[in-house]
Amino acid sequence: MGLSRRQFLTIASSAAGGAAFVSIMQNLQPLTAAETTQLTSAQNPTVKKWIWVIDLEKCDGCRKCTEACTVEMRVPPAWGEPEYEGYQPWIQVFDTVGSDQKAVFMPVPCQNCQNAPCVKVCPVGANYYSEDGIVLVDQLRCVGTRICIGACPYERRFFNWFDPPVSEEEESIPYSPDYNIPHRRGVVEKCIWCRHRVVVGKVPACVEACAKAGMKVLWFGDAAQDAVSDGEEVVSLSQMIKDRGAYRLKEDLGTDPRVLYLPPQGGST
Repeated sequence: MGLSRRQFLTIASSAAGGAAFVSIMQNLQPLTAAETTQLTSAQNPTVKKWIWVIDLEKCDGCRKCTEACTVEMRVPPAWGEPEYEGYQPWIQVFDTVGSDQKAVFMPVPCQNCQNAPCVKVCPVGANYYSEDGIVLVDQLRCVGTRICIGACPYERRFFNWFDPPVSEEEESIPYSPDYNIPHRRGVVEKCIWCRHRVVVGKVPACVEACAKAGMKVLWFGDAAQDAVSDGEEVVSLSQMIKDRGAYRLKEDLGTDPRVLYLPPQGGST
């Protein structure tokens, strides 16, 4: 049996990540059968509905996901912000201890909201949806207002206050919002779901690294196809939700986040 909403919130409230972690865990509601059906339906088979599933039961806090993200995306340093070994944690792993003294770890990437506040408030259109629904940031258009940082209820955006280190190799890479390399000063950065990998049929780097580490916490796929993968195997999305129940963070805000969390198992519902 999975944790009840109340038990899940109790675990969250003791998070070592502090107030920021607690704030993103408010008002959790399990996905209903109707919501699951709507999510996995394909109104238009040519339109992707990218989705993440994160299994909190399996995460041991190794942070291989954050490490892989930092390497793959050549993530810039963090300046006066939360960090992962000096870098911006585009996928941040929060940790806490439950009432049974069992550690619970929670990876939080960009939630890729389909009603994204960051897209709505950007005055220059630098935050926008790709043709397959991934929220991107065009650094060539971003003027550094940072309004989107304040608008993001998940605190998943970062700002380059100074010139990030850029190698000769990075300088030679043609710029694209799908990869955002080379990085530059005065712009907002975030997890973009490794779109440069997704468009060629790969899972994001963090998902692949998690599977190679033997964790199998992170799953990525197309909800319209009712399928998610860890890069090694493919499973049914609707079956995962049916077996465990699933939550979305702060969905009461109407952001329509596309990251689902499977709660830790144990306890009564």
